[in-house]
Amino acid sequence: MNTVVRKELSVVGAQAGRGPARLHRDHVAEVTEDLCSTVFTSLRRRDQREKGRQYVRGLLATRGRKSIRNIAAQIGGPAAEQSLHHFISSSTWDWQPIRTALSRYLESSTPLTAWVAQPMAIPKGGDHSVGVGHRFDPHQGQMFRGQQAFGIWFTSADVITPVGWRLFLPEQGEEGEAAAYEAQAAAGGEGAPVPGPGPGLGSGLGSGPVPGESYEECATTGVLDTVRQCGMPPRPVIMDIRDIGTRSTMNRFAEARLPVVARISPSTRLLVTDPALPGHGAGTLAARDILQSVKGLRAPVEWPDPVHPGMRRNSLVAAVRVMMPDPSPARRRHLLLLGEWTDPRRLPSQLWVTDLVRMPAAPLLRLTKQARRVAVASTQSVQEVGLRDFAGRSLPGWHRHVTMASVAHAARCLSAGAGAGGAGRLAVPAYARAALA
Repeated sequence: MNTVVRKELSVVGAQAGRGPARLHRDHVAEVTEDLCSTVFTSLRRRDQREKGRQYVRGLLATRGRKSIRNIAAQIGGPAAEQSLHHFISSSTWDWQPIRTALSRYLESSTPLTAWVAQPMAIPKGGDHSVGVGHRFDPHQGQMFRGQQAFGIWFTSADVITPVGWRLFLPEQGEEGEAAAYEAQAAAGGEGAPVPGPGPGLGSGLGSGPVPGESYEECATTGVLDTVRQCGMPPRPVIMDIRDIGTRSTMNRFAEARLPVVARISPSTRLLVTDPALPGHGAGTLAARDILQSVKGLRAPVEWPDPVHPGMRRNSLVAAVRVMMPDPSPARRRHLLLLGEWTDPRRLPSQLWVTDLVRMPAAPLLRLTKQARRVAVASTQSVQEVGLRDFAGRSLPGWHRHVTMASVAHAARCLSAGAGAGGAGRLAVPAYARAALA
């Protein structure tokens, strides 16, 4: 018998002797190994690459809280705990090349549809973690004690996973991030290199440290930094900017030449630019009022519901060409205001503005559902890989932990196959690319 045939038969026989749970674990392990082998190439030492694999495997295997102690218990006890603690909190490796490699690996496997900026509140008591304070969460409309971070999520037809992170440090801003690195080095740790401002994406970056970074600046800078570092072709960014800044956010993305689809507040003031529509020449109007005046132009659009995979829903949609008022005429850019009605008798349920002015309303609405898709996925899976579980004073340690957790999250998504953990597939990449051509 041919040796190749014998080998194939032996593989089939081995698989037949394993149950579905064992086959799934083996598949996850295979995907994880392939992913780690690719994204950890920037780690120069073999022992660092092995610790990275151990940490990711521990994040996937550990039940409950994914602390370094609990992860170490999966692979070797107290000695492993000390080694992993040094690897995360005190080593010198740079997390950004790993995040970049992760994005490029995903793009080669399942092409990017859009980036989504997703806020992550991390409730914490005490003062023993970096960035902890009394915070107002504008998305939840309430105060809490803990950390605030922004994840930049890679979304495609089959994958939804974070690939970039930025921690909100309002008392310090970017200068505070640099100070945190320097403080760690002064305290005797090896620390990590203090990142410089870096070159801009278009002209949207490279302005240097900004004292007292705002919530909006944190979100926007996190996205722009992630996209710049990845070096991939431009794809739309989807983010919620209600109550955190509209004009400044849109200007920064325009200057960076990166398309954006931004959810806005109903009260956002805009100028109608279409002379055939009500409100043209009437000065600035609330976005809600502009959309209510064109209710007769609404059209039904069907979209897949990420909350209930396999279910399709319908909304009414209308789009109006508008302009963002700005004291500088040079920054007054043409935008498209998109309104969605889930109940035709009520006010629009969601309002968006975008510089993708040539994209038809139907595919544009489906593109906005990437944000809903990420919100569902983050609720289901963030805790499963321990993205909120780092407890330490080290800002570099926080960045390294969430980077490892992002790799673990990607491994889970890739091993789950189509649907990425039940979050639902949205067939919009072709539309997005056509609008960007």
